[in-house]
Amino acid sequence: MAKTLVLAEKPSVGKELARVLGCRRGGEGYQEGDRYIVTWALGHLVTLADPDVYDKKLEKWDMEDLPMLPQTMKLVVIRETAKQYKIVQSLMNRGDVGELVIATDAGREGELVARWIMLKAGWKKPAKRLWISSQTDKAIREGFANLKPAAQYDDLFRSAQARSEADWLVGLNVTRALTCKFNAQLSAGRVQTPTLALIVDREEEIKKFIPKEYYGVSLQLDGFRASYRDKNGVARSFDRAVMEQAAKGCQGKQARLSQVSRMKRQTPPPLAYDLTELQRDANKKYAYSAKETLNLMQSLYERHKALTYPRTDSRYISDDVVPTLPDRLRAVMTGPYKALAQQIFRNRPLNTKVLVNNAGVTDHHAIIPTEEEPDLLAMTGPERNIYDLVVRRFLATLLPPFTYEELKLTLTVGQYSFSAKGRLVRDQGWKAAVWSGELPASMLKNWVQTSAAGRGNLSPSKIREGTFYVSDAVGRRIDSWLDGRLYIYNNNYNSTKCSSGKDCC
Repeated sequence: MAKTLVLAEKPSVGKELARVLGCRRGGEGYQEGDRYIVTWALGHLVTLADPDVYDKKLEKWDMEDLPMLPQTMKLVVIRETAKQYKIVQSLMNRGDVGELVIATDAGREGELVARWIMLKAGWKKPAKRLWISSQTDKAIREGFANLKPAAQYDDLFRSAQARSEADWLVGLNVTRALTCKFNAQLSAGRVQTPTLALIVDREEEIKKFIPKEYYGVSLQLDGFRASYRDKNGVARSFDRAVMEQAAKGCQGKQARLSQVSRMKRQTPPPLAYDLTELQRDANKKYAYSAKETLNLMQSLYERHKALTYPRTDSRYISDDVVPTLPDRLRAVMTGPYKALAQQIFRNRPLNTKVLVNNAGVTDHHAIIPTEEEPDLLAMTGPERNIYDLVVRRFLATLLPPFTYEELKLTLTVGQYSFSAKGRLVRDQGWKAAVWSGELPASMLKNWVQTSAAGRGNLSPSKIREGTFYVSDAVGRRIDSWLDGRLYIYNNNYNSTKCSSGKDCC
């Protein structure tokens, strides 16, 4: 019986696939079972050839040799990873291998990694594609049960190939031209150069900006402030004399409430995360770079199997993912998300108006939790931060709109009109999922005790499998050591009194 060769993008993923597929016999650079052989790349094993491969004279940078425009782009094996390429090539050439499963990352670059290896090695046999959005055992098994024809992803490969060739043609030619012309080490690229231009243009705008003072008049009333507005509704003016005149005209006079208006308003839940939006929020909240966030997401996807595929530009899911949402909610019924996830789960059918949009899903759906319950204690602090952002956003998409009543007051002081706005919250809706940065004292205390105790001093929960708590004995020892060093006060209205009588933990 012919075997199926499975090509993963990196060893960690390949070994996980091998485990699920029952490939227990290990070889150098691969693992083998009765039906499957799983091997892996190390990122790219094959790349576009350097200019000197086409012509030896191109080793020297000379303006006269530009532009370099090969009729056909050549592929070469990357020297640093040539050993693994030879292993993959030899497996492809084995007589008992009948088909190939492309199991590299399910995206444009992952497709390029596999196709270039196949082209360089001369693969001619049938090929299929594994396309999954999470690395859980369930997702892997379902993916292998529903393999797609590799030809279905030919356009994805061509897109990646065109991108790579454009980088070569633009980057190498323009970099050499600039370096030769100015006799300096200068670089340019298809993305780098326009991005730099945007930064330069913005910097010029900042330098040319001339700040100008503006003025306004406000009334400080009992509990709120009202701002002066002219006949056109404008509250600010660059003319100081106008505002000084208004201020003098109000002195010694009583404000009269002339109009009250109420308007019911709603703010819909936010969309789920794609990679760009997640990187933006992670930078705002934790100062993580885009690369740091991607690396953390990759770990949460591959190692922890807690989140779905990170490299997505979609903020929606498709209809076929909806049946999995209850399992994903069950998976996040842990830690600080438990109560809210249970509430959403009980109030079915789920509110998926914001989350589901078939037309908005491209190669991959939005970043959401997997169906596998995470081990929060096994995550690093930064991993936990990213996981927290994604889970809270996922829960928010399933909640109703934030509903409030907007109040607008109009006050008259002499001939001058002032206005003030406020809101009365009617339903927190999706904002219940947004973490303000404050934890209830009891939850914070549990976190402090758990962190201080360490994994070896935690007791398993009898209620929820896989969850651990600090034992009473260990908790008392930690509390004794913290006494006089740490005070946790509860700012909730429903706080409980400590033995000391304080509204604390």
